[in-house]
Amino acid sequence: MGLMSRLQPLRLFLLNHPRLTNVLDHLLRPVEHIVKVPLFGCHMCGQCVLHSTGLVCPMNCPKNIRNGPCGGVRLNGHCEVKPEMMCVWVRAYDYSQRLIWAHEIHDLRPPVDWSLQGSASWVNLLTGRDQVKSGCAAEPRSALEVVQEAGHGK
Repeated sequence: MGLMSRLQPLRLFLLNHPRLTNVLDHLLRPVEHIVKVPLFGCHMCGQCVLHSTGLVCPMNCPKNIRNGPCGGVRLNGHCEVKPEMMCVWVRAYDYSQRLIWAHEIHDLRPPVDWSLQGSASWVNLLTGRDQVKSGCAAEPRSALEVVQEAGHGK
């Protein structure tokens, strides 16, 4: 049984008690800010994916790209928009390879829900608000699935 399925009762409880959820958000938001901003350059998007991006905040990308490099990475690994800065995704890949869950760098992340900006991502994770996706079509779970499907002419 996965962690999220074990947390399902807590998720339902929090969703049924919005006042408690708001209190938790107000309590955890400053803690998250104190920990994540200096350590990871976190932008407090409310949909934290540090665990799957090598502990590099993808919101540091000038283009706010959350699913890999834009294609404008310079030969030296630096950003095309800010040439003095190493590409966020080059760093994320390099750092992710040092983690035991290195495969998560390939997970596709949902687009940013800007209404969550500044809220506590830990609360959003517990309530499932960080995983709301848009669109009608079923989405692949990882970028590798997209590449593999394209290679097979699907």
